[in-house]
Formats: sequence, C-alpha cells, structure tokens
Amino acid sequence: MSVAGLKKQFYKASQLMSEKVGGAEGTKLDEDFKDLERKADVTSKAISDVLCKTTEYLQPNPASRARLTMVNTMSKMRGQVMSPGYPQAEGLLGECMLKYGRDMGEDTNFGGALVEMGEAMKRLAEVKDSLDIDVKQNFIDPFQTIVDKELKDIQHYLKKLEGRRLDYDYKKKRQGKIPNEELRQAAEKFEESKEVAETSMQNLLDTDVEQVSQLTALVESQLQFHRQSVEVLEELAQRMRERVNKAQSQPRQKRMPVSRPSFDCLDSEDSNGGWSPSAAPSSHPSTAAPSFNRASSRQKRKMTDQPCCKALYDFEAENDGELGFCEGDVITLTNQIDENWFEGTLRGQTGLFPSNYVEVMVPLRH
Repeated sequence: MSVAGLKKQFYKASQLMSEKVGGAEGTKLDEDFKDLERKADVTSKAISDVLCKTTEYLQPNPASRARLTMVNTMSKMRGQVMSPGYPQAEGLLGECMLKYGRDMGEDTNFGGALVEMGEAMKRLAEVKDSLDIDVKQNFIDPFQTIVDKELKDIQHYLKKLEGRRLDYDYKKKRQGKIPNEELRQAAEKFEESKEVAETSMQNLLDTDVEQVSQLTALVESQLQFHRQSVEVLEELAQRMRERVNKAQSQPRQKRMPVSRPSFDCLDSEDSNGGWSPSAAPSSHPSTAAPSFNRASSRQKRKMTDQPCCKALYDFEAENDGELGFCEGDVITLTNQIDENWFEGTLRGQTGLFPSNYVEVMVPLRH
C-alpha cells in the first residue's frame, strides 16, 4: 500500500474513533437517500430469506440437505459432473411399498395394492423432481443472480461511500491544516460515491417487475406440480376402489375344521407319579454365575465411559465414507464434523452419519 493510501486509512480510522468515542458528528446523508437505503435493505433481506426458505420448502429434510451439499462438494472436488439428487419422501415411501408388496406377492389383494401404490408414489417423486428443476431454473437461479451481483455491488458501494465520508469529515474538521485542493477532492469523491450507491439501489428497486415475474414462475411451477400430482392420485384412487369392490364381491373361502389327534395317557407303570428327576433342584449350585455377573458389570462400565450414541432410526450409507446402521445400534463416537454430522465406529467400520438420526448417550470430550 502506498504512503497516500496509508494516510487515508489513518484519516478514516481517526474519524471513526472520534465519532464512536468522542461523540463527533459526521456528514449527514439526506432523508431521501436514507429512505432509499432502507427500502433496498428490506428488498435485499427479502430476496435472501425467500431463497433460503424456498430451498427448505423443496428439500425439507435438513440431514438430507446437508448430506447432499457435502456430496455435491466432494463431487466437484473429484471432477465428477453427475451428483445424486435429493431423496424425495414420496420415492422412499414408494420403494418401501414395492418391496413388501413383491414379498407378499402381486397375486394377493394387499400385495398387489402395495405394488400399485408404490409405483404411483415413485411417479409422484418424479413429478417432485421436475418441480425442483423447474423452480431452480425459473426462480432460484434468477434470484441467486441478484444476490451474487446486484446486492453485493450495493454493499460494496455503500462501504466505499462510508469510507469516503470518513475521509472527507476528517479533512473538513482539519480545514486549514489540510490543503484546500485535497479537501475539494475528498468532497468530490464523497459525492461521487453517494451518487453511485444511490443509482445502484434505485436500479434494484426498479426491477420489481422482474422479481414479480419470477414469483409468478414459482406459482406456475407449483400449479403444474399439483396438477400432475392430482392426475396420478386420481388414477390410483380409482384402482384402489376397484380393488375394494372386487374383494367385497368375492365370497369368503370357508375354512374346514381339522380334527385334532387324540393322545393316550401314559400307563401307570411308566408313570413316576408326576415327579421328574430333571425337574428337581440341583444340590450343587453353580459358582460361575457371580464371576460372570461381575465381569459383565465391569464391561458395561467400560462401555459407558466411551463417547457413544444410540440410533433412533435406520440409516443406509449411500456414499463412500458414510456409516450405515439400524435402529437401536450403539455407535462409538470418534469425532463431530459439524453440527449436522458425526464420525463413529460400529462393528469394526468407521464413517460419517447425520447427528439427527441418533441420540447421544455419552458425549465427546473436548
């Protein structure tokens, strides 16, 4: 940094300290500028928050979102173009129904109904995937461009304006000690930055027609999604009604009772009067039980000393580096990656798993 740049940084820091500590007043911006800045700030927050909530609306499971983000990041680092999509709840339900329906047999009424409904759920998942793609292209990406370009530019211009205001106020306060030409240049730069910031904020507010158009695209995408969903569900409901009517019209099969075999009593000479030697209590109690109990209690105390957690749900590892487990498994904790992911060991395997799938029993020591 040049000497002139260092001097300017010193001027700004000195003026800021005077205002914060000494109570000195700086140059006041006009009310029109302040009103414009307030409107631009509200618009900026609205766009950012709506983007965040739209993502949560499309992908409501936070653990799946975090895992998808991690997988996408790893895919980019490895140079992979294709990455797995978000696991839609309809698709997971459909896979479950298809599995058990085929296990029961499609020739059974209930099994066939599960298969039909599972296929319909898979179609709904495809419709939901189309909604995700459509909303991303027509709503999220245009709004994200505003965040990445226009909002960042506005923040940059406002920060530059504040710096030049501090520089101008410092020099104005020391008028007579600072050359008039330097003071004049500082005033011109301040006004120039004010005009640039004002123009950028006004341009943002003037694009409200485009923003409303993007909201309209979001509504159209949702409408198309619900129309297609209604078609799938109406077709499914008709098939379910037909199954119910068919089942009710068929006569129930009568179950013929099976005759029970007769059992002859034992002869009196073979009977020992109801007493069995094997049922008699042993006169020599075992001495191994107490030592076993002591060993098991020591093992339990040792296990509880280790950081561990208990699985609340089944988790199936879908990517390299993940640890799968079943509900009720006790997993040894080795590290916490972030607020959403743990690293742990189970049955000799180590990997990552989402924190909201487990309940911590013994926390990690820091």
